Amino acid sequence: MADFNGKITLAITGASGSAYAMRLLECLLHANYQVYVLVSSAARVVFDTEIGVKLPGNPDKASQFLTEKFGCKDQQIQVFGKDQWFSPVASGSAAPKQMIVCPCSTGTLAAISQGMSDNLIERAADVVIKERGQLILVPRETPFSTIHLANMHSLSQMGVTIMPAAPGFYHNPQSIEDLIDFMVGRMLDHIGIEQDIMPRWGYSN
Repeated sequence: MADFNGKITLAITGASGSAYAMRLLECLLHANYQVYVLVSSAARVVFDTEIGVKLPGNPDKASQFLTEKFGCKDQQIQVFGKDQWFSPVASGSAAPKQMIVCPCSTGTLAAISQGMSDNLIERAADVVIKERGQLILVPRETPFSTIHLANMHSLSQMGVTIMPAAPGFYHNPQSIEDLIDFMVGRMLDHIGIEQDIMPRWGYSN
């Protein structure tokens, strides 16, 4: 088994913003993290629609697909299906202490805020909260309704980081990739991974 710098769970839901997820996954792999990937059915549809990636529905095939796509180490990417309740992320004794849901649909956000745990994404997030780990949610919706805001407020009070996919422009972005890197860079900052894909405030490019 290869040695990794750490483990993290990356959940991808059906909100718009699949390019954020793919770039984040690429950066996590580059940082030599082992990534447990959870992908909703809606997310696979959005992947195809937004970035032309047809991610297999079978978890083993999806793991192989992503491993080949990124050329990463064996077992560095492990994809789990929504009903794989015996996967490490479903238990506090085995789940990584860090998890990012990117992008996070408002439906998933609502389910997490209420502790619904009807699928593996929701259960994994519930585990991180109950184990006092670090959970980052990246909602991509506009405008936010009062319901959305109430759910975010509730989760924030529990220690969850709410990081809307709202890239800044002070770094003078020249492409969509620059906007994507702005958000991914902020996520990496929060989980403690060194990054240089996003210029710092007050520093020249």
